[in-house]
Amino acid sequence: MSQEVYDLIVIGGGSAALSAGIYAGRAMLDTLIIEKDKIGGQVTTTSEIVNYPAIRATTGPELMEDMRLQALDFGVEFTTDEIIDVDLSQTVKTVKSATKTYQAYAVIIATGASARKIGFPGEVEFTGRGIAYCSTCDGEFFQGLDIFVLGGGYAAAEEAVYLTRYGKSVTMIIREPDFTCAKLTAEAAKQHPDIKIVYNTEVKEITGDDFVRKAVFVNNETGEETTYEAPADSTFGMFVFAGNKPSTEIFEGKVELDRGYVPTNENMETNVPGVYAAGDLRIKELRQIVTAVADGAIAATNAQKYITEEKTKAGLPIVNERMEKRLAKQHAENKETQPKAEKKPAKATSGNNTWFPDAMREQLGGIFGKLTKNVTLLQVMDSSEEKSLELNSFLTEFASLSDKILLETVQKGADSDREAKYGIDKLPSVVVLNDQGEYTGIKFSGIPSGHEVNSIVLAVYNVGSAGQPIEEPVVNKIKELPKKKVQIFVSLTCHYCPDVVAACQRIASINHNVEAEMIDIGVFPELKTEKKIMSVPAMIIDDKEIIFGSKNMDEIVEILEK
Repeated sequence: MSQEVYDLIVIGGGSAALSAGIYAGRAMLDTLIIEKDKIGGQVTTTSEIVNYPAIRATTGPELMEDMRLQALDFGVEFTTDEIIDVDLSQTVKTVKSATKTYQAYAVIIATGASARKIGFPGEVEFTGRGIAYCSTCDGEFFQGLDIFVLGGGYAAAEEAVYLTRYGKSVTMIIREPDFTCAKLTAEAAKQHPDIKIVYNTEVKEITGDDFVRKAVFVNNETGEETTYEAPADSTFGMFVFAGNKPSTEIFEGKVELDRGYVPTNENMETNVPGVYAAGDLRIKELRQIVTAVADGAIAATNAQKYITEEKTKAGLPIVNERMEKRLAKQHAENKETQPKAEKKPAKATSGNNTWFPDAMREQLGGIFGKLTKNVTLLQVMDSSEEKSLELNSFLTEFASLSDKILLETVQKGADSDREAKYGIDKLPSVVVLNDQGEYTGIKFSGIPSGHEVNSIVLAVYNVGSAGQPIEEPVVNKIKELPKKKVQIFVSLTCHYCPDVVAACQRIASINHNVEAEMIDIGVFPELKTEKKIMSVPAMIIDDKEIIFGSKNMDEIVEILEK
């Protein structure tokens, strides 16, 4: 059989998938993890994790990034793609995206689950205008406002506590007579002085205009209704944590499903030989990170036995050449990187780095070492404004990471022609120019720190090199896009925002008719009301159409084609 056939394909990128990748890679399986969106899955929306063994306290994104790096250490390959069809009936399984076909001897389904919408009147209409599903992404929008949390499970209890740092008040609305999570988790919410809990209650409807203004609740035992109305000229927040629904639509008719969930035995085997399931999409009692990673480990271990048997029958080597090369490359990179980090600090450090510690500088040095062309960061600044000075500090240190990154600073009003040409209408702001001094359409309004560091790193990489690989059909679509202005509103605590920013700016790097501006809504809070935004990421197209939520590049291209 073709050497292009992987040993194992894992569909999904959450904790179950990453655990499976770690165990499969360690067993020397040629493993590919395919994730359509962001590595980490639902866990990346978790503000605090304190119940994962041996990790006393961490955040969801931090834990998932450590798992991803651990999988890479064992030679696991990652790709971003959306699987739209599968054929699991043959010895070699086939999974297909819109542009590519992948094959493997075994498949682990770890697509997880997505936030479940309750379906009350007004929920869809006011998503992004008061209704939210991610406390770490959107909590800061509700500073000093009343917040309602819907649900009585783990996520609702934990995130209600987290939201007390923002809300004037936090009220939990639970349709059951008590919490449905572990007692200790529930007690943290019950004993919190700033949380009020209302049981046996559901939302009947919410109404408003640009934002939510009124909510009607109903007691599901007595039928009694109560109404909450926001103070004059104000709004409120309603965070929905009503559980998740399994993301298994593409597997209907391909493996056995039960109300969308995948039944397995204790070995994580589905009803199809060579196909396994792991994580929240399984039928099981407890859906937590610790059970997901256990599922992934068990699935990979049993997949390894199955793959070995199949390859032995076919007379194929157990460890293929591609895996050996990948591991050799990974070990060489580790060997090269570690001594440098131990022997001396990264280049151009003084011990006074504010934005980029030595470990990060070392990592970014490897990325920027691939730059082949100069990239200019042009900052228009107002030296009397603190945020302009802060951005200048960030950019000065950022530019020191490579001699290919040039920083040009112009005082506000000193070059009004270029200010007008590049549409610089808010400060602090920086635009990205290519090696010909041309505006690429990439702009940052605010300081791209926190999670957005990744965005500016990718922006520079995509302009100063061949850039991130994109399938040719998608590149052709991007080149044909008409002139568009895309503003991506973000908060620096949002884990989904950088992917949307990076995708839009990658499009701009290919087609300069598209302008992609990151706007930190924390720096420009007045835009929340003006643009009617209460959730991020939010894309505004040509100052008209607004789109909330995470989108991948294919989805963004489709939106811009209209």
